[in-house]
Amino acid sequence: MLSGVRIVELEALGPAPFASMLLADLGADVITVHRKAAPPISETAQGKLLDRGKRSIVLDLKASADVVLLKRLLKTADGLIEGFRPGVMERLGLSPEICHQLCPKLVYGRMTGWGQTGPKAAQAGHDLNYIGLSGALWYASAPEDVPITPPTLVGDIGGGAMYLAVGLLAGILKARSTGVGCVVDAAMIDGSAHMMNLMMSLRAEGEFQTERGQSVLDGPHWSRCYRCGDGGYFTVQALEPKFYALFLERMDLQADGDFANQHDRSNWPVLTLRLAALFASQTRAHWTAVFAGSDACAGPVLNPEEAMAETHMQARKVWSAPQGRLQAAAAPRFDGATPAPPPASPQRDHDRDAILSELIQLEQAGR
Repeated sequence: MLSGVRIVELEALGPAPFASMLLADLGADVITVHRKAAPPISETAQGKLLDRGKRSIVLDLKASADVVLLKRLLKTADGLIEGFRPGVMERLGLSPEICHQLCPKLVYGRMTGWGQTGPKAAQAGHDLNYIGLSGALWYASAPEDVPITPPTLVGDIGGGAMYLAVGLLAGILKARSTGVGCVVDAAMIDGSAHMMNLMMSLRAEGEFQTERGQSVLDGPHWSRCYRCGDGGYFTVQALEPKFYALFLERMDLQADGDFANQHDRSNWPVLTLRLAALFASQTRAHWTAVFAGSDACAGPVLNPEEAMAETHMQARKVWSAPQGRLQAAAAPRFDGATPAPPPASPQRDHDRDAILSELIQLEQAGR
């Protein structure tokens, strides 16, 4: 889908390489500029998982000759991805202004936690810090529990990498029609806050309260996870009345008057305890069988290895483990295209000769 799009990525951690992996999965030519320092031992066998489908060249951005080479590469690129703290690229002589002088159409993607401006811009932080301040962590977990989310998914990936990828694509579309690039300031704090707007729309309709445990998605007995008798977990989110009715039927509670009023908040805590006792009385496999084929919106919590073996996931070929390394297939999917097996990750500097030869050819062609 992105054939003909070239992205130059400067090696970083987490959301920046994830964004470029997403673009590579969609067909973009991603050249990763790896650092001169030797990679950690864990990366030497197969390369970084997030580098799959990319090409690699090692450059020392503190060496003037390598900075010149990087600038030559940027002249051939549609987009740049960097994940340093604000000011680092400027100190390297690679500010947006300098890069746009080299390549006016370049879309300059900047990935940070706090953003390029603001009182916290220069401070360190991680996923939980960003989503805690943005508001995105507030409704995570049951009201009586400490807020916690799946690691990296809300801040690094959802609020960071995805917004960087969308911003780059939007900038490239603009540049292709106008010849003028732009700077994408992708901050995890911004993206994770923006992701809250679905809940904010429900709040405007009276469906969400500021107090935890009092809203349709974070408080009811029919919208949470339960522990099963074998230590496994089971999800329930029977939001609409017709699905709630099916849920009660499968739980053999359809005649129990205590469960009749789905939206009576005063009953939510006691009904949660009753359901918790029921789920704890049987194994996860039992409840999976009870709800098999049902529209009751209830199902098991699987670990990644279990997910790979699950029938629906197998049918869609979501998970695989090439060379013993578990990973998910590219997403989203497009009509008429079968998901290809995950491509290999390059060893550091593996593509140097090919990249340099190609660069000379492009320069000779005037590109």
